Amino acid sequence: MVLTALYIAQEQYGHLNEEAISRVAERLGLPVSQVYSTASFYSLFHTKSTAKYHIQVCAGISCALCDGAEKLTEYLEEKLDIQCGEETPDGLFSLEQVQCLASCGTSPAMRVNDELYDDLNLAKVDRLIEQLAER
Repeated sequence: MVLTALYIAQEQYGHLNEEAISRVAERLGLPVSQVYSTASFYSLFHTKSTAKYHIQVCAGISCALCDGAEKLTEYLEEKLDIQCGEETPDGLFSLEQVQCLASCGTSPAMRVNDELYDDLNLAKVDRLIEQLAER
C-alpha cells in the first residue's frame, strides 16, 4: 500500500515533498521516517522536483558491462549541457544515474519519466531526445 500511495501522491504533487510524504504517512498510520525511507529507496520516486522529462540512466552491472552506463551518461551530459543531478535551463530535461532499471537482458537502458527505453545506442538516444524536445 505504501508504494501505491506514494505513486499517487507523486502524481498529485509532482514529486514527493514533505507535505506529500506526511499525508501518505498520516493516511496509512505509519511514521514519516518509514514513508520517506521507502520513497528515497526506489528510483521511481522523486523527493525533489524534476524537469518535464526526467532521464534516469541505468548504472547497474549489466549496463556498465555493455559499455552503456558511462557512455550514455557522458553523451547526455554533453548533449544537454548539464551534469547528473541538474536540469536544463528551459526545464525540459533533468538527468541522473540510478542503480538498476531491471532491464539486464536488454541493456543498456534508461527511463524517461515512467517509460523504459532499452537496447540503446547513441543514435537511438539522439532520436529520443529530439522527439521529446519537439513535444
